[in-house]
Amino acid sequence: MLELVDLRKTFVGSTPGLMGRRARGQSTADHAQTLAIDGVSLQVTEGELFTLLGPSGCGKTTTLRSVAGLETPDSGEIRVGDRVVFSRGKGHDRNVPANRRRLGMVFQSYAIWPHMTVFENAAFPLRVLPRGERPSKAQVEERVMRVLTTLELDSMAGRPATKLSGGQQQRLALARALAVQPALMLLDEPLSNLDARLRESLRLELKRLQHELGITSIYVTHDQVEALAISSRIAVMSGGRIMQVGEPRDIYLAPANRFVAEFIGKSNIFDATVRRRASEDTIEVESPIGLLAVRWQSDDLTTGSPCLLAVRPESIGLMGGPPDQGVPNGMPGRVVERSFLGDAVDHIVAVGDRELLVRLPATSQFPAESRVTVTIDPASPTVIAR
Repeated sequence: MLELVDLRKTFVGSTPGLMGRRARGQSTADHAQTLAIDGVSLQVTEGELFTLLGPSGCGKTTTLRSVAGLETPDSGEIRVGDRVVFSRGKGHDRNVPANRRRLGMVFQSYAIWPHMTVFENAAFPLRVLPRGERPSKAQVEERVMRVLTTLELDSMAGRPATKLSGGQQQRLALARALAVQPALMLLDEPLSNLDARLRESLRLELKRLQHELGITSIYVTHDQVEALAISSRIAVMSGGRIMQVGEPRDIYLAPANRFVAEFIGKSNIFDATVRRRASEDTIEVESPIGLLAVRWQSDDLTTGSPCLLAVRPESIGLMGGPPDQGVPNGMPGRVVERSFLGDAVDHIVAVGDRELLVRLPATSQFPAESRVTVTIDPASPTVIAR
């Protein structure tokens, strides 16, 4: 449905480190140009809700705007379906204007026209189509009302757009994009201006709507929880590059590198060394908290290999009393601090000279200064080759 091939975009006058990295071959003195997108290639299949996730300045919005035709990459290729909408540096340069790409876009700011009614806002993109592509007045009314009904805005069709709540304005922005029946929907942090409770509600509604209509969508966000909750697949970006692409569960449970492990959720991360192959499916890893048995995960891991060990807080258990020989990866620890979160309790636990973040159910009872046994299931840690 969508394919990006080796997409690159350089900005002049950007601050290094804030957006992308210095272009190759530049000296530290000559740093006016920075790479916002550095060789991005990806494929999005029909019907997916594909999310570009990363911190500010990682290149995700520039990538989205390049697909929309609002930014012009320096090189690469963009295909939407069987159409090449952008190509440069491949011998057949092409750049289809944004208004000819027939894509729907929802901005962070909603961009609602305040002098128009709800109906007029949603109908406007249809009314400004080229004459040969413009639907009739009856077709415009039928299409717009169908979309407004889907988004539960039909009863407000005649209301001034300024009289809508924040959530209703966001739904109107979606309705306006859907009315043109786009081949591809582009959403640039559309929920970031809403309060937490409304954002969670609209997140579920957006996922339901996308699933029901089957519209291929590209979603940009820096919110990890949002990305994990709504996405078919996620591309994690940093410094203008894609760090990992995968389904939400794989991104969370099997990060490909240190950046992904640290950026997605919370992890306890250690530099470690593989000591030996303990069994067919287990290796022993020397870490700052001791020798741990972990599930063997890669042919790249051999005796003496340096690696990173990432352990999610909810994958660590606590037991009262000293370690039992029969408990795998049991280590003595001391609870330094605990924080009640409502549905869970976070514990800071000292093991040797390191501290671990441990997340337990809200019913757990391990007050500060408790002496405990820390347990780590061998199947829980992610071992990342270095």
